[in-house]
Parts: sequence; C-alpha cells; structure tokens
Amino acid sequence: MKSNYLSRYQYGVVSVRHKDKDITTSVGTEMDDFIENINQTFQYTLGKVPSSHDRRPDLTSFTFYDSPKYWWMIMQYNNFTDPFEDLAKGTTLKIPKIS
Repeated sequence: MKSNYLSRYQYGVVSVRHKDKDITTSVGTEMDDFIENINQTFQYTLGKVPSSHDRRPDLTSFTFYDSPKYWWMIMQYNNFTDPFEDLAKGTTLKIPKIS
C-alpha cells in the first residue's frame, strides 16, 4: 500500500489551542482537498461487512487491507458518518483500491 495513506494525518496537520489544550488536527489542511476528492482519486471493489465485524470499521479495514488504519477511508468513500448506524453486518461497501 502507498505510504502516503498510512494515516489520515500525513496529509497535513495543524496545532490549535482548544479549551486551553494544544491539539493536532488535519481540519483546514490539504487533507480537506484529499477527502473532498477521494471518490475521484481511487477505483473501488465491492465488499460486505462480515457479521463478525458488525459496526467495527477497524476490523472491516483489517479484512480488506490487512490493517485497521484505513477504516476512515472506507467510511469516507462510502459517505458514512456513523459506524454504529452505517456499518452494520451485511452492508455492501465500496472498498477503495489503494495499492
């Protein structure tokens, strides 16, 4: 898999102060453009959420990529916002081809 996609934070991070704490975020960086264009960037294959991975994006990612790190790409590519609502067993998914 391409090393550029190891983490959603590799596309840029900024540090901001929130409630008197420094936090790191990718919001407001080039990651915004990447996410906005993700469906045009990758081809996909179809897959289904296995029953043993009901509402577990990390395990679903591991099934298709041998790594739990890509859960966010599956969620974003399918326009899912809530794994507890959108990622139920048997759900058909578009799995981005990232390798």
